[in-house]
Amino acid sequence: MIRVLLAEDQGMMRSALALLLGLEEDIEVVAQVGAGDEIVPAALRVQPDVALLDIELPGRSGLDAAAELRTRCPDCRVLILTTFGRPGHLRRAMEAGAGGFLVKDGPVEELAAAVRRVLAGETVIDPALAAAALSAGPNPLTAREVDVLNAAVDGATVADIAERLHLSESTVRNYLSAAIGKTGTRNRMEAVRAARSQGWL
Repeated sequence: MIRVLLAEDQGMMRSALALLLGLEEDIEVVAQVGAGDEIVPAALRVQPDVALLDIELPGRSGLDAAAELRTRCPDCRVLILTTFGRPGHLRRAMEAGAGGFLVKDGPVEELAAAVRRVLAGETVIDPALAAAALSAGPNPLTAREVDVLNAAVDGATVADIAERLHLSESTVRNYLSAAIGKTGTRNRMEAVRAARSQGWL
């Protein structure tokens, strides 16, 4: 049996996925979680073969959890299943060690097949998303620029961001200015939206 951990914050979607995967003769859903910070503890507890993770989860993103699973549960393969197929998310998922990346609007047979293929060591990527990721190119933002934009998401002031990230206000302004330039936007909130739409945040 292929033991699957399922992380999805929408209860109805989580139950439906578990039910559908459970209909497969060789797949058993051994754990279900609704928050990103529950993924690694659950994986350590049940030792799944495959972790099926959404990206946007409360507490912690599925991409961050995937990166930690690579070191804490090296025998567990990760398959990202998300509503939003963004090129930047695909790139970050692959960097985090994910074995696959699918969008939720595909057929369920494809999902079960992807679970088997990822466990067998194959890389499974939604073809349309792979093409979009290749044409989009790499994320132009540095890690620090991403940190500053993430801190600006809730409309925080430069002073707030500086305090939160332990930086000077002038350094924060420099990072924001660079991020705005690289995203081709006019202000920090537009830069946040543009970076999010690409999956860079």
